[in-house]
Amino acid sequence: MGGLISKTSIDEILARTDIVSLIGENCNLTRRGSDWWGCCPFHHENTPSFKVDEEKKLYYCFGCHAGGNAVSFLMEYNKMTYAEALQELAKRANVEIVYENGSAPVVDSSYLRKEQYIELYTRVAGTFNYLLLNRDGGKFALKYILDRGLTMDTIRKFNLGWSPSDGKWLHRFLKKQGFSDEFLADSGLFSKKYPEFSVYTDRFMFPIRDRKGRVVAFGGRLLHPKNDGNDRKYINSPDLPWYKKGEILFAFDMAKQSIMQTKQVIFCEGYMDAIAYHQCGFTNAVAPLGTALTEEQVQLVKRFADTVLLSFDSDGAGQAATERAIMLCRRQDLTVKIIQLKQGKDSAEIMLNYGAETLTADVKDAILDNEYLLTKLSQKYSKDTPDGKARAASEFFNYIDTLQSSVQKTASMEQLCRVFNLNPEAAKRDFFNRKQNNRTEAVNQKNAQVDSSGENQLAIGQELRALFAIISDISAAPNIIEQLSAEDFEDSTAKKLFIVLKECNNNNNLSLENIISQCDKELQRPIVEMTSEGEFSNNAAKAVQDSFVFLKKRSLERKRIEIGGKISAMRPTSDDDKVLLQNLLKEKMDIDKLIEAMKG
Repeated sequence: MGGLISKTSIDEILARTDIVSLIGENCNLTRRGSDWWGCCPFHHENTPSFKVDEEKKLYYCFGCHAGGNAVSFLMEYNKMTYAEALQELAKRANVEIVYENGSAPVVDSSYLRKEQYIELYTRVAGTFNYLLLNRDGGKFALKYILDRGLTMDTIRKFNLGWSPSDGKWLHRFLKKQGFSDEFLADSGLFSKKYPEFSVYTDRFMFPIRDRKGRVVAFGGRLLHPKNDGNDRKYINSPDLPWYKKGEILFAFDMAKQSIMQTKQVIFCEGYMDAIAYHQCGFTNAVAPLGTALTEEQVQLVKRFADTVLLSFDSDGAGQAATERAIMLCRRQDLTVKIIQLKQGKDSAEIMLNYGAETLTADVKDAILDNEYLLTKLSQKYSKDTPDGKARAASEFFNYIDTLQSSVQKTASMEQLCRVFNLNPEAAKRDFFNRKQNNRTEAVNQKNAQVDSSGENQLAIGQELRALFAIISDISAAPNIIEQLSAEDFEDSTAKKLFIVLKECNNNNNLSLENIISQCDKELQRPIVEMTSEGEFSNNAAKAVQDSFVFLKKRSLERKRIEIGGKISAMRPTSDDDKVLLQNLLKEKMDIDKLIEAMKG
C-alpha cells in the first residue's frame, strides 16, 4: 500500500537506534550488569524500577508496566504517531527511509504543519538576533541588554534578538520569503485583529526552545513605553499546537546536561534570571514561561535531578510562588532548598550590581524548605498566643502532607513543635485528625465518581502464554510457527498475535523488535514484561516445545470433539453417508493416536 514505510527501512532504523542513548536523554540511567536502570519517565517513583535492555533494544517498567522498543518510547513520551516516531529515529540514525512500492510518504498534515512553524520560528529568531547585532535600529536594544550586565557571548549563546518598531516589518519580510497570509495568520506572531502587525514591536526578544533545542515560541520585553494598549512589560507566545507553555522550561535544552551531572536544578522566576545564573556559571538554571511553575515542568526535571533550588523574587509574589513550588516539588519527592538573595530582588540584579561571587555565595548558603517555611510562619503568626500557634501549625501541616518519607514527616513535626513551643502529642492529634477528615472526604468523593485513571489489563490465557514462551526463544520459533495455523487458536487475542508471528516469519523478519512494532499497545506491554522478567529464560527450549505440544494438543482435542459431534448426529441412509461416516471415524482415530503420542 502506498505511503507505508518499508519493512527493510523499519528493520534498519531499529537496528541502528541506540535505545540507551535515546532514553538516557530523557531520564538518568545507571548500568547494573548488562542492563540500564532508572526512575520511570512515565510515572512517579522513588526507587528505580525502569529497565532498559541494550541488547534486546527494549525498555520495561516493573512499576507501571510501560514497555516497548524505541518507537513505542517516542510514541508514548513525545505523543507521536507511529510514522512520526519512525521518522524521528531515522533522522537520529541517519537512515534514508524507503517506502513500499517506491511510493511517496503519506505525511500527517498536522505534523507537517507543526514542523513548518518550528522552522519559521527558528528563522525568525535568527533574523531578530541579526537585527540586534548588526542594524542601527537594534543599537538601543543592544545597549539596554549590555547595561543589564550580559556579555556578547551570552547574547549569542541564547540567540537573543530585537524586533523592529515598525509593526508591519516582519510580515513584509516573511511574505518576501514566500510565506502565505494564511500560514502567517496562524503562526502566533501576528495580531488576530490586524494580521499584518507583529505582536512583538520594538521589543527585546528571548527565543524559547524545546527539549531538542528548536525555537518554538518567544518572549518579548518592552523597550519603550507605548500608548496603544500594548504596553505590557512582557509578551509571551500563547499556547500553540507545537508549544504548551506549562510543559516547557526556558533554557532547559542548555541546562539539561548540567542538571544530569549535578542532579540539581535551579528554578528562577524569569528569562533574565535564568540567563544571569548561566553567565555566572550555574548552567543548571531554568525558568517557567510567564506562568506559575507547573507539575509537568517539575516532572520534566525530576527525571534528571533529585534536588531543587528555588530562586524566585524576594517580593510578595515571589514568596507566594516559592511556597507553591515547594509543595509541587515535595510531592514529587524532590529535596528542596531556597536561595535567599540578600543583596537584591533577583539574580539578574545581583549579577549586575555585585557580580558572580555574591550570587555564588547565595547559592552556597541555600537553606532547606522546612527552615524557610518555619521562619516565614514565625514572622506571620505570634508564638505566644494559642490562635497564632494553631494557625501556624495548620499551615505547616500542608507542607508535612507533601513529604513522602515518614522520617521526614516526624522530623518536620518535631521542628514545628520546637519553633512554636507546641505540645508534641497535641500537634500529632491535630495533624492525624485532620488527615483522617481529609481521607474520609477523599473516599466519599471517589465513591461518588467513576475512577477513570485505571487501564484495562489484558487477560493472559493459556494460548497467549504459550505464544509468549515461543517468542522467548526466537531462534527456535520459525520451525514451531510453520507447524501451527490460525485455526489452532480459540482465543482471539492469541490468534491476532499468531498472525503477526506468521507474517513476520513469512517475510523473514521474525525478531522481537519487529513483533513488538507490529502489535497494538495491548499486546506490546505483556510481551515486553515477559521478556524483561525472563519468565521463560530457564530451559527456554523445553518451554517452547511444551507450548507447541499444548497448542497442538488443544487444537486436536477441539477438532476431535467437533468430529465426535458430527458422528453422533449422523443417521446414514445412503452409501455416500456411510462413506462419510467411515472417513469421520478414521479421522477421529488418527487424532486419538496423535493425542496419545503427545502424552508420551
